[in-house]
Amino acid sequence: MTLDLKRQLVAQLIESSRLLRNYIDNRAKGRGTTRAQWIVLFRLRQQEGLSQVDLADVLELQPISLVRLLDRLVEQGLLERRRHPKDRRANRLFLTRAGRDLVDDLDSLRDSIATDVLKDVSSSAIETSLEVLNSVKDNVKTGDGKSVDVAAE
Repeated sequence: MTLDLKRQLVAQLIESSRLLRNYIDNRAKGRGTTRAQWIVLFRLRQQEGLSQVDLADVLELQPISLVRLLDRLVEQGLLERRRHPKDRRANRLFLTRAGRDLVDDLDSLRDSIATDVLKDVSSSAIETSLEVLNSVKDNVKTGDGKSVDVAAE
């Protein structure tokens, strides 16, 4: 693969990511939430009882940024903080009934978005794309910059 093709792919990833984030933000607004809130609510549905610090780590956010987001979710009645039983300084996070209902409602929105943005993409292309994106993510996380030739596998 030429360097020019790699540059084009990275540029396309950046542009597609930006457009998809904006698209999801606009669709989420119709349900009274934001993409960032949606991500927090989904993660907490999967792992209720996480501490704020652990949730920040999982979401790869700065704790101060997460605290503001959590404050808004608490104000909206979607989330509650409970004192950690063994550490009075820590809070554990739990969805409220309204938070659970919203996340369940957002499942249908997620399905609709996936259907809309991938409507003309074949299953095999999606599978290959997932492999490529996972390789890119792994390379970024490890910082080794090694390329993986998915087509050769």
